[in-house]
Amino acid sequence: MRGALDGLRVLEIGELVSAPYAAKLLADLGAEVVKIEPPAGDPARRRGPFPGGTPHAEKSGLFLYLNANKRGITLDLASAAGREALDRLVAGADLLVHNVHPLDMAACGLDYARLATLNPRLVMTSIAPFGLAGPHAGYRGCDVVTWSAGGVAALNGAPGEPDLPPLKTFGDQSGFQAALTATVGSLGALFARLTTGRGEHVEVSAQECVAAILELTFEYWPYTGLVASRLGQKPIQPLCFMECRDGWIFLCAIEEHQWERFVDIMGNPEWAGLELFANRLTRGANFDALQALLQEWCRDQSVQELYEAAQRRRIPFAPVSTMGDLVASPHLRARGFFVTVEHPAAGPVTMPGAPYKLSATPWQLRRPAPCLGQHTAEVLAEVGLDTVAVGGAA
Repeated sequence: MRGALDGLRVLEIGELVSAPYAAKLLADLGAEVVKIEPPAGDPARRRGPFPGGTPHAEKSGLFLYLNANKRGITLDLASAAGREALDRLVAGADLLVHNVHPLDMAACGLDYARLATLNPRLVMTSIAPFGLAGPHAGYRGCDVVTWSAGGVAALNGAPGEPDLPPLKTFGDQSGFQAALTATVGSLGALFARLTTGRGEHVEVSAQECVAAILELTFEYWPYTGLVASRLGQKPIQPLCFMECRDGWIFLCAIEEHQWERFVDIMGNPEWAGLELFANRLTRGANFDALQALLQEWCRDQSVQELYEAAQRRRIPFAPVSTMGDLVASPHLRARGFFVTVEHPAAGPVTMPGAPYKLSATPWQLRRPAPCLGQHTAEVLAEVGLDTVAVGGAA
């Protein structure tokens, strides 16, 4: 079945998350993606998680997810032969996406002006922690650096506890955000090429990608003279997480009719009629007392039963899904969100599919992530080279 991006030829020089995920999004829509790894492999191969907790270069769950639907080759771009092979591949490519650090790009042959002479139609997308220009362009930074530099960590932490430190989210979220931005920018440049006939250089800063999703919290300063910070004590309640006997649930009963219906679910306890909890503002002002009473009641409840009882009364409660809940979700199963692919080394691997559905050119899982260097001979032969002639290729 035809994919939306069938015929698009993409080269990826990426490690860990940002460039690999950007290329994956394109591959999932049908683009032909060739992933170029160094002889030692993408560091994601060493990141895991691994089956049984035993590290194995071909069994990393992170790598297998980020690199499905791609062919994989190895090239030593520090060698003249490796860079010559890259040039041959560039000559026939539509897009090259990478997250090689700006200080290392020249040594890897990633000079767009030079590559554009080989292929004027080439679009090259460069993802860097702080972009390719500016005072911080030479800085290196992993997710905790770019997430913090982008401003999110300062807004994330224990509410009402200004003395506790900021927090980052789990995983490499700035990398995934940069990948989404890089994909949009790349497709925009490719679309523009239909008119101009020429490619261009797309530059993505991970810091700016994070800053761009702060919900305009930076406007607090010019609008009100305040520096945005994490929220403290909420003035209206209940609007909080509570622990049930089998998990967590988010309670939202801030409108009076919602609160009255929630009190009914709880069996109209005597304390609910106290003046302390007469309205949402007094419930907010006395939340320390209310929280203890709610928690005592919730601890004996089932998440699903409480959620369904609230739904019947149109109270917007929400179960807090664990990863196990998501994999077992009847809703996600019915939508076919999780898919299983057979990998030659790792065996059957379950991973997320696509969070979108195209009616005429649907997402497809065409191949598992490549083993290290699996397609080197095949891909190099397509540009008239062999692995013997290219030093460093596996």
